[in-house]
Amino acid sequence: MIHLLPLPGSPRYTPEQGMAAVIRRATDEARILVESGFDALIIENHGDIPFLKPDDIGPETPAAMAVAAAEVARAVEVPLGVNCLANAVDRSFAVAAAAGARFVRSNQWVNAYVANEGLVEGRAGLMLRYRRAIGADHVAVWADVQVKLGAHAITADRSLAEQARDAAWFDADALIVTGARLGDAPKAADLRAIRAATDLPLVAGSGVRVDNLADIVPYADGAVVGSSIKAGGVWHGPIDRDACERLCAARDALE
Repeated sequence: MIHLLPLPGSPRYTPEQGMAAVIRRATDEARILVESGFDALIIENHGDIPFLKPDDIGPETPAAMAVAAAEVARAVEVPLGVNCLANAVDRSFAVAAAAGARFVRSNQWVNAYVANEGLVEGRAGLMLRYRRAIGADHVAVWADVQVKLGAHAITADRSLAEQARDAAWFDADALIVTGARLGDAPKAADLRAIRAATDLPLVAGSGVRVDNLADIVPYADGAVVGSSIKAGGVWHGPIDRDACERLCAARDALE
């Protein structure tokens, strides 16, 4: 993960530092990650707390993300993904198309859940039509199944496997499973359930660390890593090169 510093328009943005600071941090961290052995990067506007629902996000956010993503793409040569929070998949597609990213993350692709932002609905049909309209069919969708930081009572009568099949039915290209909160690892039972439900690639989306990597690898094709490679394990802190290298070394030892 590359957690961008707060962007223009968000409450924590610092105009005196401007986009130059955002870009500098993003490109510096991208280089550290690639030099440490990471295979791909995801850019996310995680500094824009509190997050907005998709229709409330202004044009300044994807504009800033596209600038940052393009600079990262120039700095390193690995596949790049985009996640415009909260669940603004059309904005993510727009950023990806502008910056040459290869995939987007959708925290709710189908069905719905209650997030900190309120009711968040899956809008796969609209998003795929938008992707087609801007000529971005080459940009893949990585879809969360019961994403962290949310209440999923709305879908309590549908098993995790059923929800995974729903996402696959609505043309997701990969599935992501997380723990309940930031830094929480997904349950082994959840990984197994989603793995058995579809043939799509499965990605562990939170809580992946050196000490539990061996438990996750048998079920997952990849992992999105954030908090465990930050200084002090704090998601909004700077990336720790030593932590990055330790995690990649642990991965390589399992191959």
